[in-house]
Amino acid sequence: MPSDAAALDAREQLNPQLYREILRPEWARLAADMRQPLTETEIVSLRGLGDRLDLDEVREVYLPLSRLLSLYAGATRRIGADTSAFLQENDSTTPFVVGVAGSVAVGKSTIARLLRELMSRWPDTPRVELVTTDGFLYPNAELERRGIMHRKGFPESYDRRALVQFLTDVKSGAPEARAPFYSHMKYDIVPDAVITVRRPDVVIVEGLNVLQPPPSPNEVAVSDLFDFSIYVDADPEHITQWFVDRFLALKHGAFADPGSFFNVFSDLTDETAVETALGFWNEINLPNLIENVLPTKHRATLVLQKAANHAVDRVLLRKV
Repeated sequence: MPSDAAALDAREQLNPQLYREILRPEWARLAADMRQPLTETEIVSLRGLGDRLDLDEVREVYLPLSRLLSLYAGATRRIGADTSAFLQENDSTTPFVVGVAGSVAVGKSTIARLLRELMSRWPDTPRVELVTTDGFLYPNAELERRGIMHRKGFPESYDRRALVQFLTDVKSGAPEARAPFYSHMKYDIVPDAVITVRRPDVVIVEGLNVLQPPPSPNEVAVSDLFDFSIYVDADPEHITQWFVDRFLALKHGAFADPGSFFNVFSDLTDETAVETALGFWNEINLPNLIENVLPTKHRATLVLQKAANHAVDRVLLRKV
């Protein structure tokens, strides 16, 4: 397993000349004149297990981020319209695509859901869809056939070509694009179930490996089809604790459902559950983070750096 030192080295790969570093208080001031559009009840409904999302975090971090994304989306739409006018073609503006990447348990799913709600409140981007790359995992039967069930979540466990085709359909302006549906309860793809995207203003794509480079130079990377990308970052030691805390919360919650794939863990003692969670983390999730996820951080347009309490303490925005 990679060492802790290797993990820390990977975290320090950002070139400071390429990013603006904006500390939390400075970033929060950008939202001083913005109205908070979400209620506390709405925020609670968006919050994932272990996330400490509250009104202050939304107002100070995610409200200005949603506005920045809305500005980018508007600028991209105008460039598309101007290009069509220059070419003397009909305006063929297509959805603005945002990628959200980061480790398991770092809170990226909550952030993606929150940005969907916030961006839909801005007048330029009222229709926002969210798609997770879980739907592009190979079905469990296929993972078993390939002998990689133990590497679920690693790049090779995804149907990358299907994901690229889905995003190609989105960016080419197809009337609709369809993504497979993944059930976390069943821990598998649901046959014949799909998520259909019909030319919204914005599509948010959330997943572990969305910033991965292409497997060969002549292939398209998933991130080539993004207009903006976000990496959610935190110290691996902090993420480890968040992963364990989430596993314990699931043991007392979703795992207790008889229909859950993970129901076998519901009767574990808390001590054994912690040991089990650390086993999963150290054998699967941490190696995947260090080998495949962290090295893509420098490809992001914006990095959200989280502190030990799950709150964002600084933002790094790409200059070029």
